[in-house]
Amino acid sequence: MGPFRVLLASPRGYCAGVDRAVQTVEHALDLYGAPIYVRKEIVHNKHVVKELEKRGAIFVEEETEVPEGAMVVFSAHGVAPSVHANAAARKLQTIDATCPLVTKVHVEARKFAADGYTIILVGHEGHEEVEGTTGEAPDRTILVQTEEEVDTLEVEDPDRVAFITQTTLSVDETGSIIARLKQKFPNMIGPKTDDICYATTNRQAAVKELAQHCELVLVIGSTNSSNSNRLVEVAREHGSESYLIDNHDQVDESWLDGVETVGITSGASAPEELVERLVDYFRERGATDVSELETVKEDVRFMLPGEIRRQLADTGTELPVVG
Repeated sequence: MGPFRVLLASPRGYCAGVDRAVQTVEHALDLYGAPIYVRKEIVHNKHVVKELEKRGAIFVEEETEVPEGAMVVFSAHGVAPSVHANAAARKLQTIDATCPLVTKVHVEARKFAADGYTIILVGHEGHEEVEGTTGEAPDRTILVQTEEEVDTLEVEDPDRVAFITQTTLSVDETGSIIARLKQKFPNMIGPKTDDICYATTNRQAAVKELAQHCELVLVIGSTNSSNSNRLVEVAREHGSESYLIDNHDQVDESWLDGVETVGITSGASAPEELVERLVDYFRERGATDVSELETVKEDVRFMLPGEIRRQLADTGTELPVVG
């Protein structure tokens, strides 16, 4: 029935920040017992959220929904200072699972604001990461989503402009927006190192290569996952049909017509078990050649939040480094 060849992108799936966030909730449930409240989805993946709900995690939209004095975990996407203030006012026990690379962007926003710069934040309106970053300096931050928006942009002082970005954007598209910003504001400054995270960059590079060898690229990830959606766009831009699916059950038979080689990758918040099930699906259809296309090795590791590390140490548990 075909396809007869399956090519897996490497790297794919969980990044260190996602692994850290998911393990934070898992350890909190082990250490403190259910329920553990989580503000927003801990990471943007429906499967992960459902599995944690089975263990006793309760996901809420806002910290104001958490009973006073209860424990709440903040998601990997980060939160605004106002959220921390609200949590303190409600006497909530908080564990911050914000990805360290998102925290880096928050620090940059505070620094640029303190130095009197207008901050151009390149990102997607409504994304939780953007909301959290904007909250660090709401009066000094302007969100830009496209090159066209740059042309109509007006700022207080064109010589005092700084830019930062969401960590999960398209590398190429963001580069074009920043180039347009630099044309308009020649004295604009930015972060010392790129804000787009290593995992986003690496997974997009892997998909660019994957698309050259496949008629179809399937990306496992949830529809609200920014980095997963970018992988679909990148695959299409580089010559392959591509679709975003939550799992193997969402594969449309019509996509497979005439496909000899299917490429598979997964967003940074998608667990590997979903990839394995998709590979099994194609094996059952007759795929006999399953291999990996490796573009770069990843070795980034993060420590768990301090609250979890201290509790694990008190129980004599060896402290894990995740990633």
